Amino acid sequence: MSTELTKKQKKEIYAKNLTELLKQYNRVLLIGIDNVGAFSIQKIRQTLRGKATLLFGKNTLIRKTIRDYLEKVAEAGNTEVKIGELLPFIKGNVGLVFTNMELNQIKETIESFKQQAPAKAGVLAPSDVWIEAGPTGLEPTQTSFLQALNIATKIVKGQIEINNRVHLIKKGEKVGFSEAALCDKLNLTPFMYAAEVRTVFDAGFVYPATLLSLGNKEVMQVFSRGVTRLACISLQIGVPTLASVPHMIARAFRNLVSVSCETEYEFEESKQVKAFLKDPSAFASSAPTTTTTTETTTQAPVEEKAPEKEEESAEIGGLFGDDDDF
Repeated sequence: MSTELTKKQKKEIYAKNLTELLKQYNRVLLIGIDNVGAFSIQKIRQTLRGKATLLFGKNTLIRKTIRDYLEKVAEAGNTEVKIGELLPFIKGNVGLVFTNMELNQIKETIESFKQQAPAKAGVLAPSDVWIEAGPTGLEPTQTSFLQALNIATKIVKGQIEINNRVHLIKKGEKVGFSEAALCDKLNLTPFMYAAEVRTVFDAGFVYPATLLSLGNKEVMQVFSRGVTRLACISLQIGVPTLASVPHMIARAFRNLVSVSCETEYEFEESKQVKAFLKDPSAFASSAPTTTTTTETTTQAPVEEKAPEKEEESAEIGGLFGDDDDF
């Protein structure tokens, strides 16, 4: 009976601590800690002391505490608490990091602590594992073991030597018992594990942690694409928005200028357009005149030279127009 009471007390204390953290912080990072050892967790706690608070526990208890907290704040009339949006993501081997600091800095700190680990059978490989060609230090009696893995070997100076570089484990695939045993025999610890920030809760919004890595340039590109799509939709359905109003004004102005050009009605902005349509030559650049003068200047010595030069002069005249046009 006392053991059950102790467990109940521990749950109550845990729920109370979690509730206080939910009241105190507006930002929560959900981190995955698969294959992460206690030493790395301890180093993360020490580094983030004063900046963030780490909390680990059973997912069922965490979800229940959050639901109870939401019920209490709803009864008090506060419907702005959105921490419930994080509930679907609390699954697997995860922990919570509470903070009010800059999220990107906290994320970089958490993921900076990496721990080297051996290959264990049944786990998904976080990276590729290669075995280089050369001596292995294994006795010749282990030849059959390597042959079972389709690894070409030879005996050199009383030990097994691998002939070619071998791709033993592929990233994302499950590690087999034979592959794990070979890594153990070769004293290899090929994998690096670190806590991974997966999901972010920030003042009521939940989004993937990958968005924290976006710089100002990437954010502006995404924002620009969103504004462009909003403007296109608004123009198509005829509903004014901040994104579409400048385009609507520009379109209306073009329509007014078009009407002014087809009628006798004029306004200040359309006068220049109508004047251009009536006499485009009045707006022509003086550059052709300069070109004509240069051409006339160069034609004088051409006429005094051999006849074949006249053909060249004629070609130039045809390109810019007849002499009479000037």
